Amino acid sequence: MDTRKDEGLQSLGHKTEYKQDYAPEVLETFVNKHQGNDYWVRFNCPEFTSLCPITGQPDFAEIRISYIPDVRMVESKSLKLYLFSFRSHGAFHEDCVNIIMKDLIKLMDPRYIEVTGLFTPRGGISIYPYANYGRPGTKYEELAFKRLAERE
Repeated sequence: MDTRKDEGLQSLGHKTEYKQDYAPEVLETFVNKHQGNDYWVRFNCPEFTSLCPITGQPDFAEIRISYIPDVRMVESKSLKLYLFSFRSHGAFHEDCVNIIMKDLIKLMDPRYIEVTGLFTPRGGISIYPYANYGRPGTKYEELAFKRLAERE
C-alpha cells in the first residue's frame, strides 16, 4: 500500500500553482523504501528555461538529474514546479546547474548526485555545465571524483 499521502506532500494531487521566480521552497520529499540498495533515480527535463541575467533573454536547456538516494527522495511534481520556477529567474547556465544540485543536496542529502545542463546554442555556442557531489568520506565521494575526471 502506498503511504505517500501520509508524508505531508502538498503538490501531489492538488491544483498546480506555478511560482513566478526561483522557488526552492516548493521542493518536497518522501521516504525511500529501499534504503539498503544503491540505485539510480534519473530525471530529464527537456523544456527547462531561465533568463540571461545580463540581457533578460530566455535560455533553453535540457536538465538531467541523476542521484543515488539515501533516506529521502525528491517528489517528481514538486521537482517539476521547482524547475519551472527558473523560467523568470536570471542566472547563468553554470549557476543554474550548481543551484539545482545544491538545493537537492540540502533537500535530500543523497549519497550521490549529478546535474547536467544541455543548453541550446546562443551566438553559435552551446554550453553544457555539469556538477556532481558524493557524500564526503564515502565511496560516493570517490565516485564523484571519478565521474568528474571522466567527463569530456
